Amino acid sequence: MGLTCAFYAGYSLNLIQSKSILAFLAAAVASAVLVACGGGESGIESRAADSPAGAVPSGEPGDELTISQWPLYIDPGKDGTVAEFERDTGIDVDYIEDINDNVQFYGKLRPQLARGESGGRDLITVSDWLAARMYDLGYLYELDYSKLPNVERNLIPSLRGAAADPERKFTVPWQSGMTGLIVRTDLAPDVDSICDLFDPRYEGKVTMLLELRDSVPMTLKCMGIDPDTATTEQMLAAVDKIAAAADSGQIRDFTGNDYIKDLATGDTAIALGWSGDAVQMQNDNPNIEFVMPKEGCMLWSTSMEIPVGAPDPQAALEWINYVYDPQVQADIAEWVNYVTPVAGVKEILQQRDPALARNPLIFPSEEYTANCSFEPVLDGAQGEQVTEAFESVVTG
Repeated sequence: MGLTCAFYAGYSLNLIQSKSILAFLAAAVASAVLVACGGGESGIESRAADSPAGAVPSGEPGDELTISQWPLYIDPGKDGTVAEFERDTGIDVDYIEDINDNVQFYGKLRPQLARGESGGRDLITVSDWLAARMYDLGYLYELDYSKLPNVERNLIPSLRGAAADPERKFTVPWQSGMTGLIVRTDLAPDVDSICDLFDPRYEGKVTMLLELRDSVPMTLKCMGIDPDTATTEQMLAAVDKIAAAADSGQIRDFTGNDYIKDLATGDTAIALGWSGDAVQMQNDNPNIEFVMPKEGCMLWSTSMEIPVGAPDPQAALEWINYVYDPQVQADIAEWVNYVTPVAGVKEILQQRDPALARNPLIFPSEEYTANCSFEPVLDGAQGEQVTEAFESVVTG
């Protein structure tokens, strides 16, 4: 997500072998499978020598909090989580949905971070692979867990560590989810395969993601190649397939979260997209739905971070702790329909609405994700080669 969704760069080139959501969550502890939606790597510098910013500045929270977030990632309105947080804490929140793609957002923010400024932001939500790079460059604070008792108590055990941040020093998971197909069923009936993105019947009505860790592995699945074991040559062949579809007009655009508007207007019939978005769009158009491809999905997660120069980092800590209350998180899960990182939510939803507790987009089963893969780690020579090829296509 609504999270662009990406694997952690900067670590092992090996691809994770597990295939179920339970394995996904377990592997997240040791394998850096947590990601977020959108964006390639062009313009992002390689990992720097250690230069951490250190601990978040101490103090008491002020009365204003600015959050940069992905679209459709929280329950809105006067009774939503933001409004409840304001009432409960007295902190006014400026909640800005200005993240469409990891790289675009970082490109905008990096010059400010290099000056020790955050552009007024107290909290951001980016992919863990990008957060690790930002931390190494001194752009993210380490968190003060004395102010995060709810996180220590309620973060599900399988997400308490990740290769990008083994001790969760600078990241706290926000939501997890799946990359699959979001379909206008009135315009593209009977879609059930990733290969439908390349079906000439939908020429000019298809979008793919700017995030190569979604678009390339999903194309590999269409080609009958397991992303977990794909060679560089096979990945480049997938990029060539995407390039041919873009050149022919089959693919109308490469997007971040902005595929939402094209599905709403009907300009797009099938989008490669993120699971929770489909649920939100259904509120306005019941013909929009998330389809789990028969070839499987990509699994990902996003996390919250406090950037250097944050005007009120203590208010950011207050927010992180607040949303890890299971009752609050149940409200969020009920609206966004992503996989929740907070223990106790399923039990609450079983009381509120048993159908939600059975929703595979919030609590996916092993069977539902049987063919799913983790987004691949792309690093070193392989990462550079595939990234360069993919970026030449999407910037085309």
